[in-house]
Amino acid sequence: MPKKGENIYKRKDNRWEGRYIRGYKQDGSIRYGYCYAKTYQAVREKLNTAKAAVFRESVPVTATKKRFGEYCKEWLVLCRSRVSQSTYVKYETVIYNHILPELGGCHLTALSSVLIEQFGHMLLCEEELSPKTIRCILTVVHSVIGYIRRQDASLLPQNIEIVYPKGSKKEMRVLTREEQQRLTAYLLCEMDDCKFGVLLALFTGLRIGEVCALRWGDISLPDRTLTVSSTMMRLKDTAQNAPQKTKVVLSSPKSSNSIRVIPLTDYAADLCTRREKQDPAAFVLTGEKDRYIEPRTLQYRFERYTAECGMEGVHFHTLRHTFATRCVEVGFEIKSLSEILGHTSPKFTLERYVHSSIEMKRDNMRKLSAIGC
Repeated sequence: MPKKGENIYKRKDNRWEGRYIRGYKQDGSIRYGYCYAKTYQAVREKLNTAKAAVFRESVPVTATKKRFGEYCKEWLVLCRSRVSQSTYVKYETVIYNHILPELGGCHLTALSSVLIEQFGHMLLCEEELSPKTIRCILTVVHSVIGYIRRQDASLLPQNIEIVYPKGSKKEMRVLTREEQQRLTAYLLCEMDDCKFGVLLALFTGLRIGEVCALRWGDISLPDRTLTVSSTMMRLKDTAQNAPQKTKVVLSSPKSSNSIRVIPLTDYAADLCTRREKQDPAAFVLTGEKDRYIEPRTLQYRFERYTAECGMEGVHFHTLRHTFATRCVEVGFEIKSLSEILGHTSPKFTLERYVHSSIEMKRDNMRKLSAIGC
């Protein structure tokens, strides 16, 4: 049926059909009502009348009759002052784009492990979201359920279990030593400020947002150190009547551990000496204090660099994993590496960022050969 307007369709018999939410079933699914007319204008008037009638007849929401969506919104308000802006935007997107349309009208007594599993299955099979994204959505559902229980545990059924989808572990791309040498040679050839910033990320393991926010005042050449104290990201603009949907934000890094001091190698320090700008407020990627390169633009440029080097499947975050792998290959102490990367614990570094390269495997196999195995 061709659609015109919000939930108004033209049928094959040339009549117009309007659909509205009349209420909710016990399991939280929507109960629809329908209006029919010969013209679009007539069915729209009927639709507005029907919606008004539902509004007048609806029972005022009390503390015991609030639906799941109301608690989601309350939980989101409480998050606003205790999480970072980027995290809040992520929660808001998850709630309004996924949770409220499907579970928002559900009565609390109807929430169950099966209902939430069906919700997750729908996200996986119908919405075709990745298991990682679905786990993020279900984590928010779990947090809202915890918030409701803290208000009044009797409002919810006992033992609601959330089943998280399993996803195959995707091995992160790491540059081989030959690829790293090739990329380094390319960046050094006719090097500009942007190419220098990419090299610096390769030699320090900086995240893309941290590189974009880096200023020359953050680099101390006498001490041969680099201080990470801010990050740059593009976020949804939540202000009313915002001229654009998103905006670039400079803020503190993702966690307190991400604020760190990184010692520079002699080679990296020498590169910084050659590129140093007099103005400490100047961004490293542009050499100017009033002009920056945002993460999205830097990623586009990096894709061009790697394409010209003949590399495939390489993202900017590959540099960070490559840095961690090279550190392990030369025998880096894991706790020091974890602090340089800005991680909360060495365990996270080992699980996510330490990759056994083919060169490392060959080196270890040679050790076996040395004892006759």
